[in-house]
Amino acid sequence: MKIASLDLKRQYESIREEVNNAVLEVLASQSFILGPFVESFEQKIAKYCSVRYAIGISSGTDAILLALMACGVKNGDEVITTPFTFFATAGSIVRLGAVPVFVDIDPDTYNIDVNKIAPAVNKKTKAILPVHLYGQCADMDAILEVARANGLMVVEDAAQSIGAVYKGKNAGSMGDMGCFSFYPTKNLGGYGDGGLVTTNNAELAEFIKILRVHGSKPKYYHSHIGVNGRLDAIQAAVLSVKLKYLNEWSEKRRFIASYYHEQLKRLPIRLPKIESHNTHIFHQYVIATPRRDTLMEYLKQQGIETAVYYPVPLHLQKCFDYLGYKRTDLPESEEASNETLALPIYPEITQKEQDYVIGQIKNFFLRNKS
Repeated sequence: MKIASLDLKRQYESIREEVNNAVLEVLASQSFILGPFVESFEQKIAKYCSVRYAIGISSGTDAILLALMACGVKNGDEVITTPFTFFATAGSIVRLGAVPVFVDIDPDTYNIDVNKIAPAVNKKTKAILPVHLYGQCADMDAILEVARANGLMVVEDAAQSIGAVYKGKNAGSMGDMGCFSFYPTKNLGGYGDGGLVTTNNAELAEFIKILRVHGSKPKYYHSHIGVNGRLDAIQAAVLSVKLKYLNEWSEKRRFIASYYHEQLKRLPIRLPKIESHNTHIFHQYVIATPRRDTLMEYLKQQGIETAVYYPVPLHLQKCFDYLGYKRTDLPESEEASNETLALPIYPEITQKEQDYVIGQIKNFFLRNKS
């Protein structure tokens, strides 16, 4: 049996007519850049995320970049973040001439260890950039407490966590701004690149809108140096269709995750830990074992596609050598990079396919008891 880690074709088949009609409507309008389709989506997604403002951006990476620009992050500033995340989190900091200050993660949730944030704050610190990894929010109360005590901005990297909830509050609604990605593989994915910045602050929302069009308002009058960071109308139309199904898809992901958990809980592997105050949307279902690489190879031989997020923590990436981090500096992140493995999870996976994955994992450990 062949099982992909994600099969987007199945999702498309279930909404084909609606999506096709939405795209055709954009084509008929010949309005492709910003405009009514983007504005309509921004209103819908703002309501979904429980925020006052949502600004469509060209990608999740540009969303982080623009949010940091709106925070006033500049050359020489420091931004505290996690090294166990996608490159865009830290890459956006460096693109502004600022310095990413990496602190280690909580080994249970893989999110930033909030107890290590305050000791990393100094007079150069401008912002905290927590990541809600794999679909579960970081401990935002503790993060916001440190930020308020030190006059820092908080930007939530919620690229993997649209619809996740922390103590009754939606991801992207708690910090000064939230950043989302609509990369096709995300739980709410477009048919190309796309992103979003959310905020409850009217001034920040207006600034982001100006920055995404080269810093101009009105057109051709530039008060700031911005970027070409606009969400296009076709992506907005597709996302508006898919948004209607997002809660249903998230519930299916939670059901699939609970089935994995129940079937795998007696094996010598670490399963995802869900904090009691969190609603996890399982962008990924990630297990951990010191035998990760051999397990991954075995599953590949059985036709099962898995993935590693992330094989090298950011503080050990070659491009960040100049920051001076060395191996063992952030041990929990390094261990996670060596041991974590994402299993196939998407709303359309069948129980037969999931049972095959579970059965092969059990077979691996039966064959490798020592």
